[in-house]
Amino acid sequence: MKRDLTSMFNAQRHTAGQAPFPTLGVRRERLARLAKMTKRHQQEIVRAIQTDFGQRSDVEIHLVEISAVLQAIRHARRHLWHWMRPRRAGVPWKMWPARAHVAPQPLGIVGVMSSWNYPWHLALMPVVDAFAAGNTVLVKPSEQAPHTSALLAKLVPQYFTDEEFGVVEGGADIATAFSALPFDHLLFTGSSATGRQVAAAAATHLTPVTLELGGKSPALVAGDADLEQAAAAIIFGKGMNGGQSSIAPDYVLVESRHLDALTHALERAIQHQRPNAKEATGYVSDVHQARIKQLLDEARDHGCRVIDQGTHSPALVIDPHQGLALMQEEIFGRILPLISVKQMDDAIRFINARPHPLVLYAFTRNKALQESLRHTTRSGALVFNETLLHHAVSSLPFGGVGESGMGAYHGRHGFERFSHLRGVFYQSQRPTSRWLSPPYRRWLLKLLGLD
Repeated sequence: MKRDLTSMFNAQRHTAGQAPFPTLGVRRERLARLAKMTKRHQQEIVRAIQTDFGQRSDVEIHLVEISAVLQAIRHARRHLWHWMRPRRAGVPWKMWPARAHVAPQPLGIVGVMSSWNYPWHLALMPVVDAFAAGNTVLVKPSEQAPHTSALLAKLVPQYFTDEEFGVVEGGADIATAFSALPFDHLLFTGSSATGRQVAAAAATHLTPVTLELGGKSPALVAGDADLEQAAAAIIFGKGMNGGQSSIAPDYVLVESRHLDALTHALERAIQHQRPNAKEATGYVSDVHQARIKQLLDEARDHGCRVIDQGTHSPALVIDPHQGLALMQEEIFGRILPLISVKQMDDAIRFINARPHPLVLYAFTRNKALQESLRHTTRSGALVFNETLLHHAVSSLPFGGVGESGMGAYHGRHGFERFSHLRGVFYQSQRPTSRWLSPPYRRWLLKLLGLD
């Protein structure tokens, strides 16, 4: 398999060298084939993902795995002509009539290491942006979603040559070899611990990396918030994919005087959105299932109040001790801690005392508080009065900061992430800048304030 990986990489390197700047037509056609592959095999995709998870709503799979990819492709194909155009750059008047442009140039080969929690979506969303930017792509899907990875490896050769798009299956040894290849850019989605290993391996070749790592994303519920609407949005975000989302609300901060009211509102939202196991998402492995149970057991053992309506729905943990594992680790599951604070300033200090999250959700209509959060906190994204849906906005960058990742992609931001923004300078036939050449005249020294 390592030999196949190397041969595919070398083939793509040759292609990138022979055709370093694919035309608009070539890029749009590659994106069209990607859309065709996803559309034609929707039922196979659904079955593969459901097999990997044991159980998962086909509606959710269509929404977040299939439709999201198709929407990203439509957006890229619609705007690509504009993204590719060199854009004018200003030139200081002393250099007139010279001109300058910023011209996007393909990087070459982009490597993608995707995660298991959204196995189709996370494998192909970076491919959309990489294709739009004119690159070839190698993908290493997660071995923890083996059926989806196998399907991707089977389908891609039916629509693409190895020189355009290759899929490499395998475990940790293949992942290590993959991250050590001299890509022109490498994108990794997964845990912070593995992200550090990937970045270290890429550093050998000075390969630039984009790391999407997640973290503990808080949901802040202010005193002016509509608690029913806030609870519905939070449970929607926590319930999607069984909480196995890097952008799921990890914990909730609320003023003490509103804790009971919000708790009851969250219970009602759970009963409405997740009344039974029909729409539930299973665990990708017994290890993940055992970990969530262990986190809940530890909370109960320490006397925490736990409200659990069944394994198919979010479980509320009221005011857990900060030393518990569920407050130290990204939960990545159905557990939702509620933490009471005296006032919103305490909530902001709580957030700022911890690593920067991938998303900060805030439920408030108070403009002053919204501005305060915008200026005094740091996160990959800041979302008001909703959860998850910002990810579906193609014009917004998606990415973390600090412990939650580096770099962003999606839409034009992804196009530029996988492009080299090349500075181009055009000198005129009668350049005034020759006056700047030695021997330096007295008038120039006066102009520069040196005489």
